[in-house]
Amino acid sequence: MTITVFGGLAVASFADAQTSYDGMWNVTIETRAGSCDSTARYAVTVADGKVSGPVNVSGPVSRSGNVRVSIGAACANGQLDGSAGSGKWNGGSGGALQASKQ
Repeated sequence: MTITVFGGLAVASFADAQTSYDGMWNVTIETRAGSCDSTARYAVTVADGKVSGPVNVSGPVSRSGNVRVSIGAACANGQLDGSAGSGKWNGGSGGALQASKQ
């Protein structure tokens, strides 16, 4: 299953220091097509403006909350705002995602 986490447009310069988005996030991914489960849930961490998780996930979070994350050949773009976020991901099946800060 190809998965990516929240997302945003890679617009502003990305953070190299602690941001207000740092912490644990719950991410729900909804696939729209393909053989993947229709819904998957993951916990990821944002630390010093960088996303990491239990799978090989990586990407930056800007100070304004823009996110661009990748896992393998898939990527996600979205926007974090306070303790919530949303975006779109593409991979083998594409879809939408929601994120909430723990």
